[in-house]
Amino acid sequence: MERFGRLQTLTVAHEDYATVITVARQESLNALNRKVLAELETVLDALIAGGPGKPLIITGEGPRAFVAGADIGEMANMTPDEAEEFARYGQGIFSKLEAFPGVTIAAVNGYALGGGNELAMACDIRIAASNARFGQPEVGLGIIPGFGGTQRLARIVGMANALDLVLTGRMIDAQEAWRIGLVHKVVDQGKALEESLNYAKTVMKNSPFAVAQAKKAIYGDPRRYSGMALEVDLFSKCFDHPDQKEGMKAFLEKRQAGFQKQG
Repeated sequence: MERFGRLQTLTVAHEDYATVITVARQESLNALNRKVLAELETVLDALIAGGPGKPLIITGEGPRAFVAGADIGEMANMTPDEAEEFARYGQGIFSKLEAFPGVTIAAVNGYALGGGNELAMACDIRIAASNARFGQPEVGLGIIPGFGGTQRLARIVGMANALDLVLTGRMIDAQEAWRIGLVHKVVDQGKALEESLNYAKTVMKNSPFAVAQAKKAIYGDPRRYSGMALEVDLFSKCFDHPDQKEGMKAFLEKRQAGFQKQG
């Protein structure tokens, strides 16, 4: 723990078979803000510096949420330039998570929406509790996914399912997420972390070096993510449109958004 300094939004536990990072902002359903991202990067950098080792599990504090999304209050008044920087920052950290030398597991114990689903998708394996809910609801806020969601979702569940989830912004349950391949296993409520630790134990029987090389081979050429740059560009453009202002204002005011209609 000392390697990471004093953490305010995360807890880190070193278990026998895995390191467990918990996003600890239960009062905001573990929403991502810059502080969470900065601390996640600090922890990842320290763990990566140690070389191939234990699997890494990421989960959320409390029974309701893995990560319910990005902090809309922090995003609502961003300029396009600030939004571009924010997207690049988040993408960079999630790409660092994906490139982690050991296996990474998302123990999804509740809502995984927006940035939360993007965080889960940056992990190698996703194990969901039966009460987990997934979605990319950004279009309802007048924006698009910006932390790699448009790219990873299509790669994981296919173009048709990705278009459905992103264009409707709808939320799906754990069973539908399993059916389309978004999650690898569904377990009873409250059991996601336990099952993730069991999975980590299985992986730990293998060579850490071989696991790291296998990941590199499966993910392949990093240039496949040229679409990431396009996502950043389009994400930031949303912040120069009235729909983003209206969508996020409506979210914070807990009302239906009145978006501009075409034609």
